[in-house]
Amino acid sequence: MLEWPISKAGWMRVAFGDVVRLSKARVTDPEAAGIERVVGLEHIEPGDLRIRRWGDVADGTTFTTLFKPGQVLFGKRRAYQRKVAVADFEGVCSGDIYVLEQANDRLMPELLPFLCQTDAFFDHAVGTSAGSLSPRTNWTSLASFEFLLPPIQEQARLVDLLKGAESTTEALRSVVSAAKVLRQSTIDHFSSISVRPSVPLGEICEMQNGRPFPGDEYQRQGPRLLRPGNLGVNGYFKWDDGATVCLPARFEAEAAAFVVDTGDVVINLTAQSLEEGFMGRVCLAREGDRSLLNQRIGRFQGFSEDFQPEFVFRVLQSSRFQNHAVRMCEGSKIKHLFWQHLAPFLVPKLDLVEQLAIIETIRSIDVQIEGAQARLASAMLDRARLFDLTQAEEVDA
Repeated sequence: MLEWPISKAGWMRVAFGDVVRLSKARVTDPEAAGIERVVGLEHIEPGDLRIRRWGDVADGTTFTTLFKPGQVLFGKRRAYQRKVAVADFEGVCSGDIYVLEQANDRLMPELLPFLCQTDAFFDHAVGTSAGSLSPRTNWTSLASFEFLLPPIQEQARLVDLLKGAESTTEALRSVVSAAKVLRQSTIDHFSSISVRPSVPLGEICEMQNGRPFPGDEYQRQGPRLLRPGNLGVNGYFKWDDGATVCLPARFEAEAAAFVVDTGDVVINLTAQSLEEGFMGRVCLAREGDRSLLNQRIGRFQGFSEDFQPEFVFRVLQSSRFQNHAVRMCEGSKIKHLFWQHLAPFLVPKLDLVEQLAIIETIRSIDVQIEGAQARLASAMLDRARLFDLTQAEEVDA
């Protein structure tokens, strides 16, 4: 538990737009301007203030929004993903990213990224987002967010504490990252078909397409509706408040054939872009994931007795399958996958003992990852508590 003696005297309520401005700098030809790096939403990791990946301008880009070291990048599309980062290099970024900077000397620039990471700010951004498939917030709405701003002296002390907490989370992120690399390399190794006999996916199972459920009956309680936004990058369902809707209880009986339960393997069949491995993302339902299968999601079923469904799930998490999904999808604005695209994909044919051993190996790595992520979440919660003080009652100077 973190302890800190921070005085609240002199804290003042301000609007975000009073102390932060939106940078509108643009560059029409990044390569000619000597800019080498391009950043999209897929390059920013939720909860991580560092930009660790980027694209090359030389490979071609349509992005023209310029950012410079020290500025804060905030993902305005799908704000519930909590994507905020501090630039430590110059580049251009997606139009779905706001470039923010301090507007005056009332706010320390080092405090801005932590402010953008608070629950209250994200709740405001999500609550003011509009759109169904890709909700976006706008600058006018963000600028209206109100919070309590400490005096400069207290901001400096707060920044020191926040930086210390960030060092702890950075170390834990490294542990999580290393474990994820281990998992992916393990999956890719056993999914190889270069030295193994293989079978087309279509000979192992079939696929059921989800059902269109009425959007005008969405509600906050009742059976959950499994939508693409509920498919986590880790291969498991996620039920974030901002991305989860429910339906009246009667649908569990009316659509009994579309009830998803423990052990089911599902796949995302539609995406607006090919970023973040969203197209063809495959997930495994675990205990507590009971839900209804929505359109644009497929469920694999009717598995051959020679194949464990969870083994097939792991194979479909491989880089080889992800490349296959991206290569085979079709469509201009919105990309789609169909069973005829997936059925020819080759799955290595291993005996059941080998399959079970592989399943246990990946499960054990997932346990390690989830344990490290839990410690990381706890550290991030401690860090967030530091800035919860800005949500306290105002104190007169």
